[in-house]
Amino acid sequence: QVRLMESGGGSVQPGGSLRLSCTASGHTTSSGCMAWFRQAPGKEREVVASVDYDDTKTIADSFKGRFTISQDNTGNTLFLQMNLLKPEDTAMYYCAADRTHRKWCLLVSEYTYTYWGQGTQVTISS
Repeated sequence: QVRLMESGGGSVQPGGSLRLSCTASGHTTSSGCMAWFRQAPGKEREVVASVDYDDTKTIADSFKGRFTISQDNTGNTLFLQMNLLKPEDTAMYYCAADRTHRKWCLLVSEYTYTYWGQGTQVTISS
């Protein structure tokens, strides 16, 4: 019953920034996990960042210092601020929600996330 929709993707030059948004509609997802994933061509999907039910925010190690995750007051809109973008950041970025888990969301398997957006393409090139 939860619908997720990403926006904010696009094409930027290396070193640039993008702010992705994910808006949830339908039943609230704020009581569970929300996360950003990405998948580059030929590579496995990987988790980027997550927000626990208690507003704990976690960034995967490889993205610390460049990416930050945040949300609005309701918890129904998720943001991913991406700075100092590199060509290797080129990927389809997805937001996901899981109401069956609520803590340590970065460690939750992608296969347990119930709801997914359609993805938004991020392309970094000169």
